[in-house]
Amino acid sequence: MWARVAKFEGDPGDIDARVKKLRDALDSGDLPFDLGDAKFLLLVDRESGGTLGVTLFESEEALLKGHEAMNAGPGNAGSRASVEFYEVAIHTL
Repeated sequence: MWARVAKFEGDPGDIDARVKKLRDALDSGDLPFDLGDAKFLLLVDRESGGTLGVTLFESEEALLKGHEAMNAGPGNAGSRASVEFYEVAIHTL
């Protein structure tokens, strides 16, 4: 399993609106094909307005395709500050 971890910055005052925008995009089922099997986790810091988006993929190939699709998308979590990739060594969910 592989993870794409994206850090976003934003105004603490609009954190709920950014979460809703992302939740609506996920709930709509209208995701790019390359994200169909991905799992999503969004961590929020209400004090700073920062968020950390973790997207889990079954393979490195799926991660790379998903990353490309996410870069082409509108961006829903705020202003992206960084993106990193990790191999998931332990996963208990």
